[in-house]
Amino acid sequence: MISRPGQRTLNHEIDETAAKRACALAHITYPVDDIGATIASGSFRTDAMIIAPCSMRTLSAIAYGASDNLLTRAADVILKERRRLVLLARETPLHGGHIEAMQRVTQLGAIVMPPVPSFYAGHTTLDAIATQIVARALDVCGIDVGDVLYRWQGTGAR
Repeated sequence: MISRPGQRTLNHEIDETAAKRACALAHITYPVDDIGATIASGSFRTDAMIIAPCSMRTLSAIAYGASDNLLTRAADVILKERRRLVLLARETPLHGGHIEAMQRVTQLGAIVMPPVPSFYAGHTTLDAIATQIVARALDVCGIDVGDVLYRWQGTGAR
């Protein structure tokens, strides 16, 4: 599911067909206003949910239980069922309200994971950096991504 602002962001930052191409990759898609979709119920079996990118509006709605669309309702279900919710919060700089909402959603059980590049991985292309961020988010959800994810090797054991 892609929110209307998410569609607009994809189209602006990538191109006018990006949202459509993203949906084509999914096995199932839901309209963001379909509050009656299966993922709006705790009886729907799922292990985790990633919201990427996660706007501060969405993060705040989740933090304070304002389930006014399927995206925020599905996230609310994930939290109430004690499942893994990863929010790739994308905003900078932050003000106190953002930080309070991030703290609150973390206290509810979500993981706030800003999409910060892992510079130690030495990636040189935007695609490689984005792949590392996505692989890390999937890894946090317990999904085995194989060797796609560069893992820190340490500075050497003594």
